[in-house]
Amino acid sequence: MPPALSELSLPDFERLLAAWGFKPVHAARVLRDFYAGREDPVAASRPLPDGLLERLRSELPPTPVTLAARQVAEDGTTKLLLRLADARTIESVLMPDFRPDRAAGCVSSQVGCAMGCDFCATTKTGFERNLTAGEIVEQYLALRREAQADGRRLQTIVFMGMGEPLLNLAAVLAAVERIADNRLGALGWRQITVSTVGIVPGIDALTAAGLNVHLAVSLHAPDDATRAQLLPPGKRFAIADILAAADRFQASRGRPVTIQYCLLKGVNDSSDHARTLATVLGGRRMHVNLLRYNPTGLSLRGVLYDRSSDAVAEAFAAELRVRGVVAHFRRSRGPDIDAACGQLRRRSGVEDLAVQGKDRAHHFGQSGHDRRMA
Repeated sequence: MPPALSELSLPDFERLLAAWGFKPVHAARVLRDFYAGREDPVAASRPLPDGLLERLRSELPPTPVTLAARQVAEDGTTKLLLRLADARTIESVLMPDFRPDRAAGCVSSQVGCAMGCDFCATTKTGFERNLTAGEIVEQYLALRREAQADGRRLQTIVFMGMGEPLLNLAAVLAAVERIADNRLGALGWRQITVSTVGIVPGIDALTAAGLNVHLAVSLHAPDDATRAQLLPPGKRFAIADILAAADRFQASRGRPVTIQYCLLKGVNDSSDHARTLATVLGGRRMHVNLLRYNPTGLSLRGVLYDRSSDAVAEAFAAELRVRGVVAHFRRSRGPDIDAACGQLRRRSGVEDLAVQGKDRAHHFGQSGHDRRMA
């Protein structure tokens, strides 16, 4: 059986149609209707050739991703727990923008994560497998439907959910191409950010891929010793090497790389840490995105991390700014729900979660794109 439409690139689908005896030119039209969320291509202005729609309905499987749970915070942040065909689950998040007509999405790249970052909720479940390109695409489509139901437009997406995107780069790149391509998902290249904990070969591979996306690097410490305690990859990749790779990416794109820095009380939030960070960045034209920690309980090493006080956080930001570093706070999202990535999945479990609302089959003739996932 052929894969679901979300798993097919345009060339893949053209070859499939040719094998079925249809003209490949119809592939772009069918995929465009699929990504646009149309109920049935028959309703479009130009019907498909006789027999093609029936072949699509009978031979292409339904979506490999269904809704398992949904949480909505008071600030409008919506977290989706999505079930995959093998019963594993992943998280995706929709975040309202300051503008009432826009929203941002956060998608996962792996089931679980192998990075072992000590303050992260996702890593507590370990790594299970990489996501396919289609499973990533399905997250985008689910978030876009969610945004449309709220009268918003999904404006941007970030690969900052479960997993390390650069360790599943082939699938991430394939998904990005489908999501961004004007003939398919039509989000746009510059509307996509790929985040990494600092996998240097992966950053260089992303640079070599030539896609016009943004890069965010989760640094979280200004020195290698502190970083190695928080992020095991810090033992392999030195901050200087990570920033050098980020320099290469930035030089190839001409847009600033974002440095992610989660402030942890008494760990990485002192004025000395801020001064060291400013020195390490060394006048680079990079933006520091300061994050307020969402507590996740005891860490893998048995540490109970806490968020920095507002006064300490503001002093940290002020120290950076006085030294010429562009720094801003990322707005905390969903504090009244399972805000940290991986928390909803851990709380709900994978196998015995009751499905909230109807699982949906999102393919031609069987979809519910115009209805809210609830």
